[in-house]
Amino acid sequence: MKELTSEMVKAAALAAGADDCGIGDMSHFDGCPKEMDPRYIFPEATRVVGMVFRIPRGVQRGIEEGTQFYQYPSMAYGGINEIYAPAVLYHVGKLIEDAGYEAALYRNTGARGCVSDMDGSWGNTLSPEEQIKVVEQEKHKTAHHRSVQYTRAARAGQVPPDLQFHFRLAAVACGLGEIGWSKMFLTKKFGPLQRVAFIFTDAPLEPDPLYSGDPLCRKCKACVRECPGGCLSATESIKVNVGGKICEWGKLDEWKCYAFYTHGGRKFNPFVPKEVWDKNEDGDLNLLEGKCEANEDEIMKVYGALEKYFPTWVGYNMAKCGGCIRACVNMLEKKGGCMAGRFEEPLRTGKAWVMDR
Repeated sequence: MKELTSEMVKAAALAAGADDCGIGDMSHFDGCPKEMDPRYIFPEATRVVGMVFRIPRGVQRGIEEGTQFYQYPSMAYGGINEIYAPAVLYHVGKLIEDAGYEAALYRNTGARGCVSDMDGSWGNTLSPEEQIKVVEQEKHKTAHHRSVQYTRAARAGQVPPDLQFHFRLAAVACGLGEIGWSKMFLTKKFGPLQRVAFIFTDAPLEPDPLYSGDPLCRKCKACVRECPGGCLSATESIKVNVGGKICEWGKLDEWKCYAFYTHGGRKFNPFVPKEVWDKNEDGDLNLLEGKCEANEDEIMKVYGALEKYFPTWVGYNMAKCGGCIRACVNMLEKKGGCMAGRFEEPLRTGKAWVMDR
């Protein structure tokens, strides 16, 4: 075997383009649901290598001003997940395998798990990671739903493919940061502005300690206040133990968040005329108007009513909201926040825009 150290792996990751790299012990996944335990992907793996890829703050600028919504889904989602991060994973994976160890690469993905991205349920459910099509001639056999809806375990004692795990908690396991009240993963340098990708390996690398510095989340609840759909609780929370570190975030209505993230609502979607909201034909916009509970059926009604008013790009749903992300950056850039002083000028210099309708 060739020499391979944690320092060598981290240096390779940074040289290839990652913005940070941490190494976690696979035992940190103890207690996670079987169908989300990455040890079923590579049972012999002892370490997980996590890499951070920054989201340029500037791709949020157009949404902050209400003038450009394309750059965030194309650059911060599609660009990182589909192009940039996979290339870095490949480069670091080669280093590990050239040393005689295996590197199981795992890029950011969704809509392929045996349980729902939304609520952990089994079966054929909607996923925000898919490009939803409601025009009849564009529908496919598994339109609107997870593409592995009929998956079964390949052998006894296994879990059905494709196994997906909790990316944000895996990043915590690698010592890269912590979970904020908004349920977003936060790092000391970039706040909520990053995506992550991973390598599982049997290489005997030295693991990093879990993050134990000053709290990154200020518990200011700006994410709660600026959510256009009121999707995040200010009082109820979820707690998870990762390797002895307690991660806590506000209880989130994932289905409601899905609807507002992709469609914004009356006061946060400049693509849809006011008259459409006022008419609310057949009650299809009841979910966005706060007149019903959020669920899969109601989300499909929203898509059917509004899809023609704005396109989706690069296989990713267009972001009309981003309220929690921008609210978080705004607060973390203030005095005492982990992003204070990082930029010459803050992201926000006035009040966040809200349409008067």
